[in-house]
Amino acid sequence: MSITEKNKPSIIALCGKGGVGKTSLSALITKILVEQKDKKVLAIDADPAVGLSTALGIGVAKTVDDIRNELIRQIDGNESVDKNQILSWIDYEMLTAMEEHDNLCFLAIGRPETEGCYCQVNHILKDIIASIATQFDYVVIDGEAGVEQVNRRVMEKVSHLLLVSDQSQKGIQVAKTIQEVSESVINYESCGLILNKIRDKKEADNIPVPKNLTKAGWIPETDDIRKFDMEGKSVLKIPESAVVDSVRSCMKQLGIPAK
Repeated sequence: MSITEKNKPSIIALCGKGGVGKTSLSALITKILVEQKDKKVLAIDADPAVGLSTALGIGVAKTVDDIRNELIRQIDGNESVDKNQILSWIDYEMLTAMEEHDNLCFLAIGRPETEGCYCQVNHILKDIIASIATQFDYVVIDGEAGVEQVNRRVMEKVSHLLLVSDQSQKGIQVAKTIQEVSESVINYESCGLILNKIRDKKEADNIPVPKNLTKAGWIPETDDIRKFDMEGKSVLKIPESAVVDSVRSCMKQLGIPAK
């Protein structure tokens, strides 16, 4: 199934302070989206810790930064390689870096080994990721704390920017800062705050949220995800629960189709 420009993919990026549960939430959103068997989903792990692969139960043999680092070594080594050959090599390497499971594909960005400015290399890889994304109906990006690296290394535009925080004011302030920064570094169509690891509705209602942050909903704190983590199970196999229902509710609030 090919996606035309008229029917471009919904690109969902999750950002927030470390430890607020972005990766688990990314995995749960991915789980809900892949339940639409007639849709194709691309999950991108843009966190150097590569935690989304573990949450989804998908192995990572190669990352985008493995490809980037090898290309930089070729450039620095002055190896005589034709430009067309390089592009062909990158295309092939990117395909081998993608893990496919039914209607879900997974791509890990990884961590760059080489410091310094290699803007042309970064732009080439980012363009290829954007091109790959057009082959899918949904793209879920598990980002780092800030949104800048999503723009710099993954996508310049997203459909839905999801700011994730726990009940702490530090987490909410980080989300507020990310939204302010994102207005100048990334294009998005909608943005919303999801409060994660919340005890109950009373606690959710009593958490002070800045007026400029649109609250999309809250996810209850349960042992479901923790148990799956401890047992090394894929979140894709988690049964229906209050957590899954809450994630669906947040997705619908943000305009993301949820079966």
